Amino acid sequence: MTTGTEQARIALDPFVTDLEGESARLRAAGPLAAVELPGGVPVWAVTRHAEAKALLTDPRLVKDINVWGAWQRGEIAPDWPLIGLANPGRSMLTVDGADHRRMRTLVAQALTPRRVEAMRERIEKLTQDLLDGLPGGEESVDLKAAFAYPLPMYVVADLMGIDEAELPRLKVLFEKFFSTQTPPAEVIATLTELAGIMAKTVAAKRAEPGDDLTSALILASEDGDHLTDEEIVSTLQLMVAAGHETTISLIVNAVVNLSTHPGQRAKVLVGEVDWSAVVEETLRWSTPTSHVLIRFATEDVQVGDKVLPAGDALIVSYAAIGRDENAHGPSAGEFDITRETQNRHISFGHGPHVCPGAALSRLEAGVALPALYGRFPDLDLAVPASELRNKPVVTQNDLFELPVRLNP
Repeated sequence: MTTGTEQARIALDPFVTDLEGESARLRAAGPLAAVELPGGVPVWAVTRHAEAKALLTDPRLVKDINVWGAWQRGEIAPDWPLIGLANPGRSMLTVDGADHRRMRTLVAQALTPRRVEAMRERIEKLTQDLLDGLPGGEESVDLKAAFAYPLPMYVVADLMGIDEAELPRLKVLFEKFFSTQTPPAEVIATLTELAGIMAKTVAAKRAEPGDDLTSALILASEDGDHLTDEEIVSTLQLMVAAGHETTISLIVNAVVNLSTHPGQRAKVLVGEVDWSAVVEETLRWSTPTSHVLIRFATEDVQVGDKVLPAGDALIVSYAAIGRDENAHGPSAGEFDITRETQNRHISFGHGPHVCPGAALSRLEAGVALPALYGRFPDLDLAVPASELRNKPVVTQNDLFELPVRLNP
């Protein structure tokens, strides 16, 4: 068996110039790969489906950053660009065991299936309004900026009760929050301002509750226990960050996939395959979240023929996991909306920390995509797919822009 000192590390490209090739190298390194995050931070990555499911339910892997040896030794700078993802404040994302069950129970009281389904009508209206604003003809349109970005941002603002006037500033802040290129001098200021906007939202809803998730989180109670303001602020920031970024990428990636696989597109347009299959295969084949940071080993953990040492950090490399042939067969590298294993992906996580917003993201994409293609069935890319550029975000499979022609 080997440990991190005996395996060459794969440095993740901060500019994400070849995510597919990088993911293939990670899988080739085995189910547990030694990697280096931007900024020279050494961690491990789980790269295979079965091993990821096991580790995501292993109580020896925790979210407490104080378990991380490198953090304890002062090797991780407080202004490291990814610190907001590694240490995002006290929320469901950063606690385990009884604390996690407590917070998850209280959040579940607020984010109910009924509340999510109640958003459908609003999502349908927003979708139609955005489609009405798109120009027809052969003119190139940035579909991300005009459709895929504003839809989930308006939805999450409605759901959380965030003032829409905050959305332009939130766009800027979240781009800095996720980017590997944010200057160190701006990292702490970005985190502070984000928390301030969320705190202002919580204060407004305490003063005047509404029919929104923030008010519901404030009112949620279990045996007299409530979420603290700190917990609500961190939970809001987590859900806004994940809630819009994942859905943006899901919609964008689905359009790219259908444009580059016209045979697959034809199947869904004639009704041979349901749109839900497009959503699930996109989640698997070009998952919106390429890597999730971070869990920490409280003791040595055997993974295949390697050991994840106690005190080391683990990331979950969903971009690699989604194309694992052991889970999806020899055609795992192909985009196929008819595949039988399409619902076996774990792109929204697995185990106690599975994404609480998965149903909402599926609902948004499930409304947006058929409406988009119902209006513009001949939609196609305005540039070759090889010219599409990823943003410098190692955690998200995200494009700078998506130029299309709606009626080519």
